[in-house]
Formats: sequence, C-alpha cells, structure tokens
Amino acid sequence: MRIPAPNFWPAARTGQRWLLNARRRVATVDGHRMVYLERGEPGPGRPTVLLIHGFAAMKENWAFWLQRLPRQWHLLVPDVPGLGESDYREDASYRYLAQALRLREWLASLSTDNIHLVGSSMGGAIAAVLAHEMAQAPRSLTLLNSAGIPEHPDVDLDLPFETDRDDLLIPEDWKGVYRMFNSVGNGKATGTGIAMAGLLGPDLLSRTDALRHIFADMVADALAPARYLGPDTPPLQVQWGDRDVITPTRCVRWFETATPDAEVHVFPRVGHLPMLEIPGKSAAVLERFVERHAH
Repeated sequence: MRIPAPNFWPAARTGQRWLLNARRRVATVDGHRMVYLERGEPGPGRPTVLLIHGFAAMKENWAFWLQRLPRQWHLLVPDVPGLGESDYREDASYRYLAQALRLREWLASLSTDNIHLVGSSMGGAIAAVLAHEMAQAPRSLTLLNSAGIPEHPDVDLDLPFETDRDDLLIPEDWKGVYRMFNSVGNGKATGTGIAMAGLLGPDLLSRTDALRHIFADMVADALAPARYLGPDTPPLQVQWGDRDVITPTRCVRWFETATPDAEVHVFPRVGHLPMLEIPGKSAAVLERFVERHAH
C-alpha cells in the first residue's frame, strides 16, 4: 500500500506570510475565488506593484522580493486563478488573455493610477497582455524570463506552437518533481532545489490534471504576448538569466527589434527565476526602474 507523503506546505505558507508582514486577502474574479497577499496601501506618490508568478508556481515565489522591496510600496501578490490557493475550474479558460482580463477586473477596483506590472515566466506573458488591455496603461512593465517570447526574431506569431516543456513542468511522480525543481534554476541540482521539491512535491502531484489543462490553454496561443509588445508598450524592463533552460536566453534578442527602448538585464550564472536565485540584485534592479517611472 502506497502511503501519501505528508503535505507540510500549508503550515509553512502561513508562517512565511507572518514573517513577511503581509495580509492574506480574498477576491472573486470571473467566478474564481482568488487569494492574494497585500502589503501596504495605495497612496499619493506610492507605487502599487503587482507581482504575477509563473506556471505551476504560487504567490510565495516572490517571498524573497517582499523582504527586499521598499516598505512604503503597495504590493499585490496573487495566486493566479487556477493555481496556488486560488480556485481552479475545469470549465474555465486559462489562456493568457483570459487571465489578464481577470486581473484587469480586479485591478479596476483600486483607487490608484500608479500601477506597475511585474511577471515571471507565465506571469510575464500575462503581464504583457494585461499592460495593453488596461483602460489606463500601467506606469511600467517588467518581465522576468517571460513566456510567450519567440526564440527567433523571424517567427510567425500566428503559427501553431509546439513544445515539450510539459514533460518537465508537469511532474507525475517524485522523480519528475526533483527533475523540475532542479531544472528551473541553472539546470544543476542544488540543496535548495531538493528541499523545495520535498516541501512542495505533494501539492504539485495533486494538481496534475489542472496543470495539464492550464498548460494546454497557454500553448493554444503561446506567442500572444509578442503580438502585444511593440511601440505602444509602457516603459519596459526585461530581466533574464543566461542559463535558463525553460525560456532560453536567445529570446532576449527578440526585444531588440520589437521594443528597442526596453531596459534589458541578463544575469550571468542565473536560470529561470532571478527573484529566487539572486533576489537582492534582481529586486534592486526593479526598484530603480519603478522609482524612475512612479512620478
């Protein structure tokens, strides 16, 4: 008889939230109960920064940044619908546009015009679409190793997209869990990757069907963000790790022609998640960029 592995993540998540001095909130968007963290409040001259996590991830991916970003900022950190503590629905669409419109509905209730969007991987793709779908454009947009960016400048954005990344990003057993967590960094096994696999593995393995649904919806219009990015894009910052095996560094070249004014940072010896691998440096890069565009 197979004994289920204990899931310690809910207790760890609660403890982490307490340490970060963040409030857990709940909103309803498009029939989804969406859970998010909030720190600070909107106010004059105070940026509201929305941090959007990636695929098979959760709001807690931003914990190291919450420790480092200015205490006077207003931070919003949701579990994207379908993931984390937020609702997943079998009958819902999880394409980038659908997710962006959910977040747009939620943000419309805020009494601020000083919004800055930040997204990692899948969250970057959602942020790129959201930045162009908001009634009032955000003050800035920052993409970290974003999904939805072509690997070559001459790619036809409307052609069907094929990928085998689901084999890596949707684990079906413990071997797959360890492989996933030791690939999203710089591709090498680390003590942190092994520890995170042990902590988050039970939760991930319980979500296989939901993850396959969400991944299929993402791939159905995989390069949608690239159709949005261009001359009308708000001030754009790009952060990327040069050892990313999920969204290869060659994607960065696409921005040279699509958004030539973008501020681009490629970090050496960093993989897919700069906010986890080099949180101090990547947060400082974001802070300087947001402060320039917050007034």
